Order: sequence, then structure tokens, then C-alpha cells
Amino acid sequence: MKRRILFAAGAGAAATTLATPAIAQGRVQWRMVTSWPRGFPGLGVGAERIARRVGEMSGGRFTIQVFAAGQLVPPLGVFDAVTQGGAEMMHSAAYYWQNRNRGLNFFTGVPMGMTSKELRAWIRNMGGQEIWDEIYAQFNLKGFMAADTGVQGAGWFRKEINTVADVRGLKFRTPGLGGECWRRIGVAVVNLGAGEILPNLQSGALDAAEFVGPVTDLALGFHQAAKFYYWPSVIEPGLAAECSVDKRKYDALPNDFKRMIEVAIQADYDQVAADFESLNIPAMQRLVTEFGVQVKMLPDEIAIALGSAAGEVLSELRDSGDALTKKTVESFVKARAALMEQSAITDDAYARMRRLDYKYL
Repeated sequence: MKRRILFAAGAGAAATTLATPAIAQGRVQWRMVTSWPRGFPGLGVGAERIARRVGEMSGGRFTIQVFAAGQLVPPLGVFDAVTQGGAEMMHSAAYYWQNRNRGLNFFTGVPMGMTSKELRAWIRNMGGQEIWDEIYAQFNLKGFMAADTGVQGAGWFRKEINTVADVRGLKFRTPGLGGECWRRIGVAVVNLGAGEILPNLQSGALDAAEFVGPVTDLALGFHQAAKFYYWPSVIEPGLAAECSVDKRKYDALPNDFKRMIEVAIQADYDQVAADFESLNIPAMQRLVTEFGVQVKMLPDEIAIALGSAAGEVLSELRDSGDALTKKTVESFVKARAALMEQSAITDDAYARMRRLDYKYL
């Protein structure tokens, strides 16, 4: 967390050096700063696609220039760039800003939390967006879900793990509340940017790391240093990235431009889900067949320990004394209970029946 704060703090000066957006003769030019490398599977590609769609829908009247991580500000400096007026949009993840308000974790995803479809239902229809708006209003921001990564991988390990005792003392790169859960079961949690993970795995400074899933992790080269790939993540079960905007500048836009932003971001949230589902298949096949990666289920003992830690962490957040965080936790937990009950008779039941012994094509 300390590393994230330092990155964000260092971004302020850089953000103020950016040029003022052009607004003339009904034309608007915005800048989007991102936390991802240019062309990065799913997330970086998604940021570019949002900008392109807005440009196409507006007939070129509304253009968005996208800056990859490090081009104008550091990957974790995008929050300050937008809140301080140096850019109009950011493509990132709300849980990166938990130092501003711990409730922001819930708009990316929390340990033993919701699947993607459940998170989408809570944010869009069960009060989540209204709470997110309330938190972000303090920073003159408006948040939108921008990318559905689906269920993520639990992590890459340099050695096989079977019990909680096997992970105690391991140096593991993992962020946010999930990192806090791993810490509570004895892991030494380290927080690094995407580009720093592989060198630290190779040098032995890290024993394990997690990021997103096969297509992103293959691109980052984790298989070069770790051969045990565990699934699924119980700390990041269905994460949503964000594409958030300067609320004052957004409110000043014509209604048609506002709608273009909303539609482009929502469409890309769904498109990124399809990207990950389809691209993860050949990526996983390559990891196994070409690079000898062993894909394993996260042991139940470790999942249960992480789940218990998650309960402790959420209880502490609820009782931390911050009214907005408490409101977020209570809304999330209530929706999670209802959606889990629904999933048990729909998705869970169908997944079990689909695996019954019967003849298919």
C-alpha cells in the first residue's frame, strides 16, 4: 500500500504539466491516462477501444487521447492526474485508491466476494453505483465499471503448495484486501507494478505472484520463473476495472457526449469479459504444452483460511468508524447473500448438471 501512495503522490506535479483540453466549435478533446502498458491484453486494449468508439459515435467531434502507463504519469498516478485537472479520464482499478477510502475496494472486488455477474447486479441495480458516486463525489470523480476480468488466477508459485504451512513466510506479490488476507495466514505480502514482477520472481525476491489470468500473465512472462499456477482466486473472483472521469468536466458536456461515454464504457465492460474468456483458452494451452506449467486447484485448506481472514477484514472495515465504508460493506454483504442464494439454484446447479455422465455430440 505504501508503494501505491508514493506513486500517487509523485504524480501530482506531472499531472499539472499536461495541456488544457481543446473545446471549440462543438468539438471536445479529452485525455485518458491508464495504469496499463499500451496494447496490454484486455485492459490496455479496452482503454483504446473506449476512446475509439467515442470518436466514431461522435463523428470525430469528441476525441479522447489515450496515454499508457508511464507516458505522462506513473501507473498509479492516474488518480491524481484526474483529480488535479491534468487529465479528464483514467482507466485503472478503484481498489488502487483504498488509501483515499477503504470502501473503494468493493467497486473492483473483494476476497470471497461476488462473481462478475453478481458484482454487476449490485453496482447497476442494487445500490452499489449510488454509493460509489457518493464516495467519488469527494474527489470530483464519476466512476464507471470498464472491464470485466472474470475469475482470476490465485497465483504463480515457484514451489508446490498444499497446506497453509506451505505458504507461511513466502514473499508474494498481491494487492489490496486480498493481500491483507494472505498476510493474515502468514504470507509476506509485496506490492509491485506489473513490469516489476517477473524480474523479482527470477531473482528470488518473490516466491509467488498473481496478476489477472492466462493471457495477461503469459504476456508478462511469469512462466519463465514459476511453474505452478493455482486456480481459482478466492480473493479476486470477478474483478471490474474502472474508467472514471472528472465529474465537473463530465457534467459540463452536452447530453449526447455524456451518453457516448456511458455507452462506450459499458460496452467495453462486456467486451473485455468476452476477450478474457476466449483469449485465456489458447493462452492456458500454451502455458501448459509449450512451457510446462502445472495448473492446480487452490487447496481447500488455504481457501478456507483465506475466507476466514476475509471475514475478519470486512468486519474491521465495517467497524472502522468511517460512515461511507460501513455503508459500502453493509450494502455489499446484503447483496452478496441474496445473489449467492440465486446463483445456487441457477449457475451453480447448472454447472453441476452439465458435468453429469451423459452422451453429448
